[in-house]
Amino acid sequence: MKLTKRQIDNATCREDKPLYLWDDTLSGFGVRLLPSGAKRYVVKYRSGGGGRSAKQRSVTIGTHGQIPFDQAKEHARQILAAVKRGADPQGERQAIRGAPKLVDAWEKFQREELANKKPATIRDYTSCWERHIGPRLGSTKAVDVSRSDVSRLHQSLSNTPYLANRMLALLSSLMNRCEAWEWREQGTNPCRFVKKFGEQPRERFLSGPELERLGKALRDLVDDGTIWPDVANLIRLLLLTGARRNEVATCEWDWINWDLKLISLPDSKTGAKPLFLGDDAIQVLESQKVTTRDPESSYVFPGKKPDSPLVNLSKPWRVICEAAELTDIRIHDLRHTAASIAVGQGVALPVIGRLLGHTQTQTTARYAHVDNDPALAAANAIGKVVSDSIV
Repeated sequence: MKLTKRQIDNATCREDKPLYLWDDTLSGFGVRLLPSGAKRYVVKYRSGGGGRSAKQRSVTIGTHGQIPFDQAKEHARQILAAVKRGADPQGERQAIRGAPKLVDAWEKFQREELANKKPATIRDYTSCWERHIGPRLGSTKAVDVSRSDVSRLHQSLSNTPYLANRMLALLSSLMNRCEAWEWREQGTNPCRFVKKFGEQPRERFLSGPELERLGKALRDLVDDGTIWPDVANLIRLLLLTGARRNEVATCEWDWINWDLKLISLPDSKTGAKPLFLGDDAIQVLESQKVTTRDPESSYVFPGKKPDSPLVNLSKPWRVICEAAELTDIRIHDLRHTAASIAVGQGVALPVIGRLLGHTQTQTTARYAHVDNDPALAAANAIGKVVSDSIV
């Protein structure tokens, strides 16, 4: 029969199941009558251009009364024409609904790649996802993340340019993975043309008077029991070696070669490397042997938990800075301070690079010929300036 609007208006169905009315003038077009009284236009077809072996699908076009009959029929005609050209509208809809979201990309990245990163990287990536990317874009389908989405998120962090750029780098990495996993078309990374914010390099280091106040604060806070001697010795060793915080905080006694005066780190931000120990650093370590809170621990600076390193320095560092009247100083600035002292003592830049464990491509070759003796001399040069203040 030729389906008309009047027929649909007057049609009803049983209370237990829906009823279909089909239009003989447009094969596949019809209306589904529901027990609830709703009437919805549908079009049925076989995917793959037709054929009895092809899977039959059905697409709902709209609700009778909300969309005109003639418009629904024309829409059905367009769908059927597209099917003849090889399209599969319902299959495409299902694919879109089932497309992975950005949170799926993050979870896959966590399982397959993030676990192999260094602990600090895992911590930073996870924090960036949980605080910034996930809340804003996690529920967005990976294929739908646009440059405007990325730009808005990046701009929202403009007050913290360093963080904004790190977020952009992580998101770009996730988008590249989505392309590799065929979740996006190749070459569609939406982060590609989002311009990074300019970053001002931080050059904060302690002056001579600040070093003296730091040294006094360490001694006083240990004497009155506010901080453990372990914390004070860790801070001293950071200044004397120019090492990164975790390189010293997680150091084990077995890594120390007392004869060669170095700590052989099996791993660090830049891989395995030595930490050179000047005479004053050796003195701090010998003191730590006596004052350590856990003489049985394998760690030079043991934490509160059994056989674990001292890793949480945020709270004691705030106490130390307050006592020493230090403002805008991070623990990492102790490393900057060590480097600045070495420069002030006339130590050559390649030797400083060797001492601090820098691995920039452009300087690696220059470090290759530097043996331990100049690096030890640099450690001692730092010690001469630091030790009078803090040891």
